[in-house]
Amino acid sequence: MDYPFVIFVVVGFLAAVLLLEGGFLLWNSYRGVEAQRMQRRLRALSADDPVAHESAIVKRRLLGEAPALHQLLLRLPRVQDLAGLLTQSGLTLNVSTFLMLTAAGAGAGLLVWMLLGLAPLAGLGCAAGGAMLPIMHALRKRRMRLKAIEQQLPDALEFMARAMRAGHAFASALQTLGTEGPEPIAQEFRAAFDEVNYGVPVQEALMKLATRVPLTDLRFFVIAVCIQRETGGNLAALLDKLGMLMRARFKLLGTIRVLSAEGRFSAWILTLLPFGLGAVLNVVNPKFMSVLWTDPAGIRLIVAAIVLMAIGIFWMRRIVKIRV
Repeated sequence: MDYPFVIFVVVGFLAAVLLLEGGFLLWNSYRGVEAQRMQRRLRALSADDPVAHESAIVKRRLLGEAPALHQLLLRLPRVQDLAGLLTQSGLTLNVSTFLMLTAAGAGAGLLVWMLLGLAPLAGLGCAAGGAMLPIMHALRKRRMRLKAIEQQLPDALEFMARAMRAGHAFASALQTLGTEGPEPIAQEFRAAFDEVNYGVPVQEALMKLATRVPLTDLRFFVIAVCIQRETGGNLAALLDKLGMLMRARFKLLGTIRVLSAEGRFSAWILTLLPFGLGAVLNVVNPKFMSVLWTDPAGIRLIVAAIVLMAIGIFWMRRIVKIRV
């Protein structure tokens, strides 16, 4: 038996393991959860903390920097809804910048239409598709951020309950969660504490929190806290029960998603099958498929098929989407 070779293999293995462990410890000391939490606390104590200017940043993000542009955008319909979408998505953009990106997307769609030499009607579709890209990105970021907040909410409520059992007041528990909690829920509770610290009543600050974060579970929390402040009671125990109720709801929702997975998979197949089959037929026999966009009757058939598919997608989505 070659003992030097065995010793060399064992030593090499131990060296690789120790190298990986040392790299992980080094990364965790600079980029880990505890290191990031300590950096947030140090920034909160420093003079150039961006969180301290969060309210001013939100106001600037509403419409823009220039007063003339601010007054112009105020006259646009539903501009406040667009500002709320940007705030809920967590994007660091104001409305004017977002509108410029939307216009740039429409211009890029028209450029693609000119390069491909498509029909005039297709140019309108390309421009609309390019303009919708920033909006779709903002909606996706909003959905992901709200989902993350919803998943973090039970832990946040239990954190506040433990803080109040330790002797902290409700406002102090809000501050502790905003400082020590994970993002993005810490940002919203930090903003609520800032409003309370500036003199806004707790009920009003919580109502604004529920407006900024349109989640059913968060509204339950706000209503429970407002009722408790009017009637009294053990708020820590109430928050614990709310956290347990939310966890039970998540468990039931996961069970429902598993049971409805077959229906959702069938919906995806039925939605993508016509487009995939059409692409294959167009590659195999282009003349056979070209009738659909060269003949007026074919164009009407495409429009009717798209309308019927949209109705079917909506109906299947309503079947598999169950609110808990």
